[in-house]
Amino acid sequence: MAMLTRPLGDVHYDLSGSGPAITLIHGVGSYLESWDGVVERLGPDYQYLRYDLRGHGGSQKVPGPYALSDFVADLRDLMDHLQIGSTVLAGFSLGGLIAQAFSLAHPERVEKLILISTVAGRTPAERERVARRARTLAEKGAGAHLTEAVERWFTDAFIAEHPEVLEARRQRSLQNDPACYAAAYRVLASSDLADRLAEIRVPTLVMTGENDIGSTPRMARLIAERVAKGQLHILPRLKHSILLEAPDQVANEIRPFLKLD
Repeated sequence: MAMLTRPLGDVHYDLSGSGPAITLIHGVGSYLESWDGVVERLGPDYQYLRYDLRGHGGSQKVPGPYALSDFVADLRDLMDHLQIGSTVLAGFSLGGLIAQAFSLAHPERVEKLILISTVAGRTPAERERVARRARTLAEKGAGAHLTEAVERWFTDAFIAEHPEVLEARRQRSLQNDPACYAAAYRVLASSDLADRLAEIRVPTLVMTGENDIGSTPRMARLIAERVAKGQLHILPRLKHSILLEAPDQVANEIRPFLKLD
């Protein structure tokens, strides 16, 4: 683990392995280690860059409000610092929005794009639901938000069989600075790049859980259809937190995509 120190806020990151670069962006309220299971299953043939988003984990608790462009600048500066010219870019949830925005702002630096459980083209009803969740988080804190979120994130079977995973996720979320967590969630709730997806020209793998009600199969299908070179995979039965519940399935979809010319 290391730290990039800069006026815009320190960025905590982990760079491991050797080979073609893959950069992995976690979701709101999460942390770079959420990719552990996927990285382990993808194996040692790549150089993995993971980092904590601003206000999360070991990165600086930069005061909000945040904009999507702030997260893009953070990633650009980190890649510059590490002299990574271009990368396969993967993002989960809010990380997927950041990956979309980075690809639009810096297309020459993205070789392939992997968008997992992310959003585009929300309906008015979907926009209202996520705005309501953002208000709950801002007004009542992470505890109330997480109580509502567990059943949206994980299948009933996983909740029953792996309470330790849920508790670890809960504790890590509660460690987030409340104001930073709320500021990042507002970016997730208010950002939508559906109208610009056709500008993304690199091969793009899109996946989500069949029963994800926040990052729905309809949204995933829209993304895959609008980008120039989209592939779509809907993972049966799963909900939102597929990095934690099903890293083997996620890795199984990513592995052949990485090998495509």
